[in-house]
Amino acid sequence: MRRTVAPRVPSALRTCRLTACLIATAALLPPLLVLHASGAHDAEDQRLQTAFTDAAREFHVPRSVLMSVSYMQSRWDTHSGTPSVAGGYGPMHLMDTTLARTPAQSPAPGPAAPDGGRADPLAGTAFTADGHAVQPADLQRAARLIKVPAGQLRTDATANVRGGAALLAATQRHLGKPLSADPDDWWQAVERFPGTRDITSATTYANDVFGLIRRGAHRTTDEGQEVTLPATPGVSPHHGPQAPKRPKEVECPPDLTCDWLAAPYEQIDDDGDYGNHDLADRPRDQRIEYIVIHDTESTLPNMFQTVQDPTEASWHYSIRSSDGHITQHVRTKDEAWHSGSKFVNARSIGIEHEGFLSHPGTWYTEQMYRSSARLVRYLAKKYGVPMDRQHIFGHDNVPSPTGDSIPEMHEDPGPFWDWRHYFDLLGAPLKATAGPDSPMVMILPDYATHKPRYTGCEGDGKPCRPHGSSAVRLYTRPDEKAPLIQDPGRRPDGDPSTEDVSDLGSRASTGQTFAVADRRGEWTAIWYQGNKAWFKNPAVHPTAVGAAGRMVTPKEGLDEIPVFGRALPEEEAYPDGMEEEDESPLPYSLRAGQRYVTQSGLGGSYVDRSTFSATPQPVVVGQQRYYEIQFGHRLAYVRADDVDVLDSRSTGTTGTAGSTDSAGSADSAGSADSSGSAGSEAVPDGQ
Repeated sequence: MRRTVAPRVPSALRTCRLTACLIATAALLPPLLVLHASGAHDAEDQRLQTAFTDAAREFHVPRSVLMSVSYMQSRWDTHSGTPSVAGGYGPMHLMDTTLARTPAQSPAPGPAAPDGGRADPLAGTAFTADGHAVQPADLQRAARLIKVPAGQLRTDATANVRGGAALLAATQRHLGKPLSADPDDWWQAVERFPGTRDITSATTYANDVFGLIRRGAHRTTDEGQEVTLPATPGVSPHHGPQAPKRPKEVECPPDLTCDWLAAPYEQIDDDGDYGNHDLADRPRDQRIEYIVIHDTESTLPNMFQTVQDPTEASWHYSIRSSDGHITQHVRTKDEAWHSGSKFVNARSIGIEHEGFLSHPGTWYTEQMYRSSARLVRYLAKKYGVPMDRQHIFGHDNVPSPTGDSIPEMHEDPGPFWDWRHYFDLLGAPLKATAGPDSPMVMILPDYATHKPRYTGCEGDGKPCRPHGSSAVRLYTRPDEKAPLIQDPGRRPDGDPSTEDVSDLGSRASTGQTFAVADRRGEWTAIWYQGNKAWFKNPAVHPTAVGAAGRMVTPKEGLDEIPVFGRALPEEEAYPDGMEEEDESPLPYSLRAGQRYVTQSGLGGSYVDRSTFSATPQPVVVGQQRYYEIQFGHRLAYVRADDVDVLDSRSTGTTGTAGSTDSAGSADSAGSADSSGSAGSEAVPDGQ
């Protein structure tokens, strides 16, 4: 999560309440989950596949239904036996309700949710519109059904799968339906499996399950298990009930249930301090061009307290881990204080996801990923946000507004957020757009099998459990024994970069695109914060793929150019009486011969939102043009007047600032629209 620079609010008042949550999370960590083979001749990497087949046969559940439900619960991962935030275990995400609150027991905030039926969250039981009680995938109940100790379902993946199959069969019988071999007959049982307390979310969940059955899937799990769900194209889609009426403030796609819990805009004291967001009139006064992905580093009930506190930070949406439920706090037209940069806040929407970056076992769950992707896809379409990693990025990629702010910037959602899967869900898959010898590369390791070493998950210096990761590590030489690349802004005292899970100084992340600086055997070097940064990129298991697009390089005759953390207007653009904002170049250089990837140009702008007011403050729009670049692990900006724009397919200059070419020059990209707002415009590839 994370607080940003807020107007005149003392920093002591803006501290998140995390200690109790971290202690509670650590207390939940159990022994490693294991897969017991059901037969002596089972291949080691087929044991989970066999477990699904055996359990489906034992409990007379269609294997496709069992496997697809498990995929929606966990993507078939065991998470090494660690529970999710909701207390869910194993590939079926069975909830141990003795340890954690379930979705039915953790209602959304505010008024009763408009769920199309009735709900009694205090009783811990929800009801669908047809009056049937909905129970979560209860681990204790599953243990009773298969007559094994509950602890075995936490630590034995085969027993966990059997428990999930038994729950599905029990629900089917409770509904008075046969244990049919036809997946279509299991729709209502699937709706009820996760214990979702509103009918819209339950229908969306079931549609996802049956959509996967139609398409099929294959995946290597976090334990190296090869699991395949064959496609069954003949399974019928279903249409759920009409979406319930929502609070008028809520902005959400129709297939999601969303609630409203307002963040306060109010004055704190007589000195003019106020919180916890700013009024704006976006997109009329300022385009929305970024969507920032956060994790909470706390449990959601704590975050709901935080967002209602005017002395704390704010964000637009929260997404619950257990079931993907969404709560909105700030209207998208207004500016939340979430990113650590007022410049980015003015142009972005911030979304918090319940989870902990150093505890991947507490799960960025599949239901949370899917709800988030639906929301982001809806917002991106509504506001014209390009679906790439220079516009949809993590809090850990937000450009530092000034050099002094670099060490204070945040690290979430961290290296365990699965960007590749997330962009698949967005419908904008990350993939090669050029051959392997292209002068540009996109970072794209295989998440499940790419498990670099990290430390610090359970304490300073202690190794983290191996886990899939979206990040590759960067070295000063093509040698894994070489020192790691160092971020001089993050560590101005010269301390070396480390393998700590929160140390971003020597990483590049999935979907980020960089200019190639060199290649040697299995190693690739990219231009990164003014230096060559090397990462291992073998042809057999590549960690990056060829990319096509645009790069910037200093104009001929310029030895180096400044790099900025925000794109501000020129001095002449400020109205009389308004003090000019200091440009504050970052402590890096972009030198002659170096290249950095750009996916958009934008105009400089500034808004002085530092005063409590009943109306939005005016946006200052300048004529100075900038390019946004992938400069390191964070984004940055360079003046268009300082650079030439190169095409990766020719590596020749296709346009310079002030000229016009078919892809849109600095003059056309991001020009003010008819309402006078300042914004950016994607630089198209392939034109």
